[in-house]
Amino acid sequence: MSPITRKPCLLAVCAVFVAALPLAGVAQSLDNVLDLQTDRTRLAQESQQRIDKVVEQTRSLEDTYKSVLKQIKGLEIYNTLLQRQTDNQQVQMTELRESIDQVEVINRQIVPIMTTMIDSLEQFVELDVPFLLEERRGRVAKLKDLMERQDVNVAEKFRKVTEAYQIENDFGKTIEHYKATLNIDGATREVDFLRIGRVALVYQTADGKISGAWDQKSGQWIELDKGDYKNQIKFGLRIAQKQVAPDLVMIPIDAPEGN
Repeated sequence: MSPITRKPCLLAVCAVFVAALPLAGVAQSLDNVLDLQTDRTRLAQESQQRIDKVVEQTRSLEDTYKSVLKQIKGLEIYNTLLQRQTDNQQVQMTELRESIDQVEVINRQIVPIMTTMIDSLEQFVELDVPFLLEERRGRVAKLKDLMERQDVNVAEKFRKVTEAYQIENDFGKTIEHYKATLNIDGATREVDFLRIGRVALVYQTADGKISGAWDQKSGQWIELDKGDYKNQIKFGLRIAQKQVAPDLVMIPIDAPEGN
C-alpha cells in the first residue's frame, strides 16, 4: 500500500477519536445530573416523610387536646353537681340536727304523758267490768316494763301504749265467749263467760245448772235463779261461739246511772 492512501486513514481515525472525547464528557455530566436529581428526589421524599410525621403527630396532639378539653368540661359539670349535692346535704344536715333537737324535746314531753296513760289504763282495768283480768293486767305490766327499756325507741313505746288503748276500746263494741275459773260457793269451778261489750258479763257452768252475772254497782257476782236467764245465757254463748246466727238475747244488765 502506497503512503498516499495511508495518510487519509490515519487522519480519519484521529478525527473519530477527537469526536468521541466530547461525547464521553457529556455522558458523565448527564450521570452527575441524574445522580443529583435522584439525591434531591430522595431528600424531598425524606423531607415529605418528616413533614407527614410531624403533621400526624400534630393531629394526634390536637385530638388529645380536644379530648382533654372535653374531659375537663365534663369534670367541671360533675364538680358543679357535686357542689350542689354537698350544699343540699349541708342543708339537710342542718334540718336534721334541728329535727333531732325537736325530737329530744318531744321525747322529754311525751314520756311523762305515756307514763300517765299507763297508770290511767291500769286504774281503768281495775275499776272496769272484770273480764279477762289476767290478760289485761298482763298487758299493763308489759307496758310498764317497756317504758324502762333503753333498746326501744319512744315511737315504739307510744305505739304500744296507743295499741293497748285501742284494744280496750274495742272491748266495748264486741261480743265474746271465753272459759275461765270462778269461785262459786267456796269452790273453784270452770265456767263459760259471755261478755257483751261492757254492758253485760255473765257466766254459766258447763252443766248449765248455775248461771250468774256481774253487778257493777255492788262489785260482785250475783247468781241468777230464773230459768229464762239461764236459757238466754246459753243461747248467747252459742251466738258468741258463732254456732247460731246473731239474735236478740235477754240478759240482765246494769241500768245507767242518772246525773
